[in-house]
Amino acid sequence: MIESTISVGAAENLVLLLGTQDQHLKQIRSTIPANISTRDGKILVQGNEQDVIQATAVLEEMRLRLRKDGTLDADAVSQVIRRVASGEDTLSTDPIGVGSGRSIHPRTKGQADYVQAIRESALVFCTGPAGTGKTYLAVATAVEALQAQRIRKIVLVRPAVEAGESLGYLPGDLEAKINPYLRPLLDALTEMMDFDQMHRYMDEDVIEVVPLAYMRGRTLNRAFIILDEAQNTTVSQMKMFLTRMGEGSQIVVSGDTSQTDLPPHTKSGLIDALARLRDIEGFAKVVLSGKDIVRHRLVQDIVRAYEEGKKKK
Repeated sequence: MIESTISVGAAENLVLLLGTQDQHLKQIRSTIPANISTRDGKILVQGNEQDVIQATAVLEEMRLRLRKDGTLDADAVSQVIRRVASGEDTLSTDPIGVGSGRSIHPRTKGQADYVQAIRESALVFCTGPAGTGKTYLAVATAVEALQAQRIRKIVLVRPAVEAGESLGYLPGDLEAKINPYLRPLLDALTEMMDFDQMHRYMDEDVIEVVPLAYMRGRTLNRAFIILDEAQNTTVSQMKMFLTRMGEGSQIVVSGDTSQTDLPPHTKSGLIDALARLRDIEGFAKVVLSGKDIVRHRLVQDIVRAYEEGKKKK
């Protein structure tokens, strides 16, 4: 048996770290069978070598996140435990600075690889299931680039393809009918900048949120262009979108190839492009998986249940 000691300091720090009624501590114990106790502002970890190493690594990363973010929730703790228990390395990617002292941290190795790819490549394709942060992290890195004046414009794009519902007969003009498709992009933006600042940027055309069809015929220079839900593009639409890229611009394309809403027998432009572009210099591909899901912990189980259902069929 070995042991390690982690100094926490004030009693309130201990409560924030281990959770109300030790809920975070219970999460660790349910996965790693180490003996974890507290004494005089310190955490004592005892057990066999592997368990102590893992539990200590989890607690140290939890402490680091708490110091950076000022808060720690159950989902964040689950992410840390899952990554450490699976043997993944500690994340080394720098946080994404979105201004006003705020920063966003990749929460899994896959997410860290995604952010790193965006920072290093002019054209990045990211695929993965719902909840893996494909859109959120792309928007965050775009805001970071805008704040650092590496670009002069952010363009957020989505194909207006109905996900099993028919909106054509709903009341309202074209803008009112298109807005629901673009809402997820606006939601991501509102988490990263003040409401007034976001609308000022939109009024000044620094930020555009547009349907894919509105991209035809344009050339965008020094722009950060994000195509979301790209699995719902056709081959010709994807080609049209990618060729909007002008000097000093960057493109991030994200989508979930398992959730295509295109008409039957229509090939997805995302799947086609992944095959066509793989040998192009400056192109990067990132594949996220269920272990990168950072929404509610149940989302991972939901995605896994659907994947297992497909395999049985």
